[in-house]
Amino acid sequence: MKLVWCPDMASKAYIDTVKSCQNFKEPGVPELLSAMAAGWNSKLIVESWSHGGPIATSVGLAVAASHTSGRHVCIVPDERSRSGYIQAMRELAGISPTNVVVGDGGELVAEISGVDFLVVDSKCDDFASVLRRARLSDGGAVLACKNARDRRCSGFRWNWVLDRGTRVARSVFLPVGKGLDIAHVGANGEDAFSDKAPGRWIRHIDQRSGEEHIFRG
Repeated sequence: MKLVWCPDMASKAYIDTVKSCQNFKEPGVPELLSAMAAGWNSKLIVESWSHGGPIATSVGLAVAASHTSGRHVCIVPDERSRSGYIQAMRELAGISPTNVVVGDGGELVAEISGVDFLVVDSKCDDFASVLRRARLSDGGAVLACKNARDRRCSGFRWNWVLDRGTRVARSVFLPVGKGLDIAHVGANGEDAFSDKAPGRWIRHIDQRSGEEHIFRG
């Protein structure tokens, strides 16, 4: 089944994430990723996280999963990260995560099939392995790299980190937070995203700089 954009769901997830993340210091990124994950009606949302990392994006993805009746899975490298993640989600957002798995990111993501939406932190050493080994949904998927500005400046390219034969239907770099690199991957070499759905543009205003960003979901 091809991914189809649902603008109403995206808007609701965006608003709820703004409310949930208003006290966090990660402006822009959680709201955008939440809106995109919900807008694509993602049923399996996967992220990687390590101890000390910002938690706001995780909150946004959990909000998105609640709107799509989907699963939100977090991959962490060790027990310390697992405990820190669960504690932060409970104390800062009142969310009790149930799908937190511990181990090597590349190995774990290879055991999870049907990923619709995947978020990695490009500051983590294993981010490329997670992207490369992810078992994506037959209907295509959305991949997002946080903290991508430095990687972008060093010449980052999606075809360097994805399996040979994986077709990037389209990609965009957004100057939000410390940079978001987003790719839409088609299924079996095809563009799996419906181009018939209206209202696929997302408008976002950076709360710090006042800059307006408009991009296609």
